[in-house]
Amino acid sequence: MRHLIRPSLRTLLPLAPICLAATGLLSIASAEPSENTDSAAPSATVTLGQDDSLLTGIPGNGELTLEEVKSWLSRPEQHVELSITLPKGLDAAKGNLFIPADNPMTRAKIELGRQLYFDPRLSNDNTISCASCHDPAQGYGAQTQFGVGVRGQEGGRNSPVAYNRIVSNAQFWDGRAATLEDQAVGPIANPIEMGNSHETCVADLAANPIYKLQFEKLFDDGITIDNVGKAIATFERALVTGPAPYDFQNDLDTFEKLFADDLEYLDEEPELKEKYDALKAAIASHPMSESAKRGMKLFAGKANCATCHAGANFTDEQYHNLGVGMEAGEPDLGRYEVTKQEKDKGAFKTPTLRNIALSAPYMHDGSQKTLAEVVDWYDKGGHKNPWLSDKMKVLNLTDQEKADLVAFMKEGLTGSFPKIQTGRLPE
Repeated sequence: MRHLIRPSLRTLLPLAPICLAATGLLSIASAEPSENTDSAAPSATVTLGQDDSLLTGIPGNGELTLEEVKSWLSRPEQHVELSITLPKGLDAAKGNLFIPADNPMTRAKIELGRQLYFDPRLSNDNTISCASCHDPAQGYGAQTQFGVGVRGQEGGRNSPVAYNRIVSNAQFWDGRAATLEDQAVGPIANPIEMGNSHETCVADLAANPIYKLQFEKLFDDGITIDNVGKAIATFERALVTGPAPYDFQNDLDTFEKLFADDLEYLDEEPELKEKYDALKAAIASHPMSESAKRGMKLFAGKANCATCHAGANFTDEQYHNLGVGMEAGEPDLGRYEVTKQEKDKGAFKTPTLRNIALSAPYMHDGSQKTLAEVVDWYDKGGHKNPWLSDKMKVLNLTDQEKADLVAFMKEGLTGSFPKIQTGRLPE
């Protein structure tokens, strides 16, 4: 005889669409990148990281010519303000997008920002671009302990990653840039990084007819350093990570908790059974090892990681003293140099952990070469100092638990990067 639906399942069924939507479980079909088939009229609603046309540049080969850019800019859809959605995983932060009202995102502005981001002509000797320290091939960071600028000069901090900035507020390790626009132009005038001046940068861009055309088309006041920042920031906001295995595993775990007592009876509710099967299929396509699954539980539990690495982007966007570098005679005081508040001495911003396996070395000073070293640092409770965060404590992790945590960060938090054109700059 056919089993009658259990009372608990019957109670949950009317609520299922609401619960599943709240956890993102109804968005499985949109988790993978989709191609834009109407190249003549791209949509004004875009999912960052999934619309290949946003970052792959003006179609063609070689250096951009004035005629190519004129033709591309003549299409009205390049100037329509985009309605932004985020890919699976990051979409939980959709209510927390940092897009200034005076700098809406358009395809034309993203493309101008792309050109500027990869153009070494923004530096005083034409050798350093934004991508020199925030390289797509190096996880949008740099695999050196410190950033390296003009004439081989080293900075004092590790290069932070340039992706998922659309869900991040203040920028740099110390948060000294209030907006992404401010951050984008800071390195241009830094004597160690690009070694240029804002005035010279603007003059050089104005002397290039292709850049001049684009700025005059996109901004009422043409080429200014503020508009350079707006263009680069718009491009950087389009750099987001795709879904990671964690996102799919978390969906499955949530579903199984929601229907824990009724999984064996889902055959009696075809819609939910179909959803459950889709969740399991998604996991099969984005697997995590058993070690990584154990690490996922440790991350939110004994290892205390989620205390700071929380939310859709795995960061609380706050500043903490972890004791890193505090043994030095004159340590980097981080956030304190911005706020001058005693509590901020030695505090640095919590970085995102999405795609963290691709952006070694780690910590604000690049002192930890591997994720295993990072886990060891936290396990020991950091370097004791008067301003050490109260969130830091000795963890007493076993060797297996440490390995599981590393496996989770490597496997569970690594998603895709969007396709991007790194060449095709103005001639």
